[in-house]
Formats: sequence, C-alpha cells, structure tokens
Amino acid sequence: KIMPTDKPRYTITLDEEMLKKLMISFENRFPNRTQVTLELIRIGMETLEKQEAQKNKSSSKEIK
Repeated sequence: KIMPTDKPRYTITLDEEMLKKLMISFENRFPNRTQVTLELIRIGMETLEKQEAQKNKSSSKEIK
C-alpha cells in the first residue's frame, strides 16, 4: 500500500486573494487544501479532455 508520504509531492504558490477565494469556495466541501487542489486539478483535466475530444470530433467532421 502506498502511504501519502510515498506519493510524489510538489509545491504551488498562490497570492493571498486566490488562496482566500479557494478557501471560501471550498471550505465546507473538503477537509484540507490538498483535497481542494486535487479536486480542482481533476476538474480541470476532465474539462481539457472534453474540449480536446470536441475539437477532434469537429476536425474529423471537417475532413469528411
């Protein structure tokens, strides 16, 4: 089993305004900042994948 400390880590730096927005927006949904960050990354990646899929779908229609 992988322990949390065995997972890769990295640090991000936010300005005070962005940090406040994150904490206000997500303070009651997640137990800590790490979980907030992971969820935002997950949502962002899903969004990018959907956009890419739509772009590819549009491109394949133009080729036909």
